[in-house]
Amino acid sequence: MQSFRAIREGGYVYVDKTEIVHRLVDTGKYYFLSRPRRFGKSLLVDTIEELFKGSKELFEGLWIEDPWDWSQTNPVIHFNFAEIPYRQLGLEEALEIELERNAGFAGVSLETNSLQGKFRELIEKVDGAAGNVVILIDEYDKPLIDFLNDPKELEANRLVMKTFYSVLKGQDAHIRFLLLTGVSRFAKVSLFSDLNHLEDITLGRQFNELVGITQRELERDFAPEIADMQQEQSDILATIRQWYNGYSWSGQGETLYNPFSLLNLMKSREFRNFWFETGTPAFFADMIQRNPRLKFPDGEVESGPEVLIDLFNRKTAYSGPDDIRPVTILFQTGYLTVKGYDIQRRTYTLDYPNLEVRESMQVFLLEAYTHLETEAVRPTVLDIGDAFQANDIPQVMKHIDALFVNIPSTLWAGARENFFHAIIQTAFGLLDILMESGRNYAGTRPDITVFTKTHIYVLEFKRVGTVEEALAQDLSRTGFGILTKDYFRPFQLDKRRKVAIGIKFDVDKKAVAEYRVQELD
Repeated sequence: MQSFRAIREGGYVYVDKTEIVHRLVDTGKYYFLSRPRRFGKSLLVDTIEELFKGSKELFEGLWIEDPWDWSQTNPVIHFNFAEIPYRQLGLEEALEIELERNAGFAGVSLETNSLQGKFRELIEKVDGAAGNVVILIDEYDKPLIDFLNDPKELEANRLVMKTFYSVLKGQDAHIRFLLLTGVSRFAKVSLFSDLNHLEDITLGRQFNELVGITQRELERDFAPEIADMQQEQSDILATIRQWYNGYSWSGQGETLYNPFSLLNLMKSREFRNFWFETGTPAFFADMIQRNPRLKFPDGEVESGPEVLIDLFNRKTAYSGPDDIRPVTILFQTGYLTVKGYDIQRRTYTLDYPNLEVRESMQVFLLEAYTHLETEAVRPTVLDIGDAFQANDIPQVMKHIDALFVNIPSTLWAGARENFFHAIIQTAFGLLDILMESGRNYAGTRPDITVFTKTHIYVLEFKRVGTVEEALAQDLSRTGFGILTKDYFRPFQLDKRRKVAIGIKFDVDKKAVAEYRVQELD
């Protein structure tokens, strides 16, 4: 639910964020906040609107009830771009209708004809006293995000937005508070260059907990549900944390839960992937399928702040989603989160926040790579896991081969070994067994290492050459290989059986051409 009033009047659970909201409105004036979808941005905006309107009855019993001055109210101009029909009418016409709608709520009429003039007139007429107007703009970037696959329409919308937001630069005398939310920062909209006072609070510790749910809030506000689940599983809090906690935008302090996933868990009492279907932009899969060589992190990755926040490269014209850095998309959609910050280097360390998101990414990538339907991905992967546990390598190879059946021939034609590697690595990552990919072990770097209770498997892939070369990894050239036991040397004291598997792919047939298995003594 995104309506603060509906939550409070309906007796629903509200996680009290009003202390940090008070700090936000009391210490600054112009803000921009970026967070992934389904994180509570719209509820935050709605809460702030009710606060400035003086709806004291809705805040009874909350932290802010006593310190807030309820004798002061402010007119609010509120735009929610998720509700504006720009796709049907065009962005400029849709914005003009929204301006008239806000004017109607405020009891004023607009006489100016231009979009820029209407917005300026609305602010000035609504302002009953100097510096009185509160402007809230939710999902400001949606008219751009929705057209990432259409650079021409995106550029047209960018020019409209540039004109629209440029009005704010000269309205300082009329504005009491301004908040924009979105998932990306588009520097070329001019908002971030023209409005010099706009403070980007996306990264950093001060407002890290403004949206999302902390561990303390979880245990306080969902105590009855947790107590109920503890009757069946005593360590339920640890499981909840493993599945759904781990988000941070500072790398310091408390980590957070995604409210959408947590609320669905409390309702269903089942540990499932709730967030994936609502959190992933449609263009992402298309981008991967067009360019299967894209490199996606499998573990920690380091990045600068501009890469995380700015969706586009400032120096080049946008020509399509392929121009966007994968790490930027992954961060802004919530697949990656901040795990640490190096103040000297001004760089952030990123990783998947939790089990739900890691699994979401693996399912998503495997579906995009293999062109399999979502419902077919998991059964195929589970069959691979069962075959490994049974040490049935021929069956493992059959299911690996099935992963490649639906991939278009155009992708296979130019594919390199890392393409096959990425598919298998992603599939194995979904297994309920330990798998490591491309990790250095005492100077060796096997493609994939799989660990079961009874065996350690090392897999090597070849697109060209022979399966023997995959097993030996060019022994004559490199001086080491699987069969010289170098790849297994780090595990020489491990009592599990060691098995080397060399795999060669047939590009023409889109299949596993042959494989060779050898168990070490």
